[in-house]
Amino acid sequence: MTYSIVARDPDSGALGVAVQSHYLACGSVVAWAQAGVGAVATQSVVEVGYGPDGLRLMDGGAPAPEALARLLAGDAQAAVRQVAMVDADGRAAVHTGPGCVGAAGHRIADGVSAQANMVADPAVWEAMIAAYGASAEPDLAGRLLAALDAAETAGGDLRGRQSAAILAVGGERGARPWDGRLVDLRVDEDLAPLSALRRLLDVQRATARMTGVLFSGVLFASSPSHGEVDAALTSLTAAQDGLDGNREPTFWAAVLLARAGRAEEARRRLAQATAEHPGWAPFVHRVAAAGLLTPDQAAALRG
Repeated sequence: MTYSIVARDPDSGALGVAVQSHYLACGSVVAWAQAGVGAVATQSVVEVGYGPDGLRLMDGGAPAPEALARLLAGDAQAAVRQVAMVDADGRAAVHTGPGCVGAAGHRIADGVSAQANMVADPAVWEAMIAAYGASAEPDLAGRLLAALDAAETAGGDLRGRQSAAILAVGGERGARPWDGRLVDLRVDEDLAPLSALRRLLDVQRATARMTGVLFSGVLFASSPSHGEVDAALTSLTAAQDGLDGNREPTFWAAVLLARAGRAEEARRRLAQATAEHPGWAPFVHRVAAAGLLTPDQAAALRG
């Protein structure tokens, strides 16, 4: 019912899993990952427990091959399971039970495993590994998505398309299981889930540029340098390019410019934001009330 890939990025240590299936909300059952621990894909006749239990075993020090073997040994229906794991050291393991509906199979490479069942052609898992290795995407999530695209080109799920997901986490172990989550995106029902997932990943990257500015402290600094302001504006402009009609980066650029005393530029940015969504105009009052603008700066921004 599914094709998926689990991988560890050897450069960043990031871990991730990506999946597409003719199944509603496949990401809610197939994809599991924990920062600094590992990633798991559980599919075919799904036993969801392979996800959390596999992570628990790897978190306790078991390499991925050992964790998978231990769970399979206790599973009376192992013959119909398809499960892949990769741990924080890049050791990958996979099981395709003989009862999985064909075409079903897998391929392991260094730090990565691709697996599929109910697909149109056995070339699917080979295509995923090749695309993952050749991808020039800037991050693990992008390379995982490139692998899914290649699987679809090779034939994909014989029944069609319905949902897809990407989950990527950092290489450093966090104090809590949910720490270090880099990307967590799902398309639960769509005729073209991979296209929708690509759009969401682009939006996530643009949003990350914007939040990077918001959390950098430059908006709260009493007197940021010209260089800091210009760098923040560059990031906000790049974020806006990826967010289409969502003018939040443009609004925060207006606030930043107002705080920097560049009132005319600030008003231009605010006008661009309010032209798309009028609610940004009264939001200036809320921002000022929160202390991000002085009364004079807010008045200059409103003109």
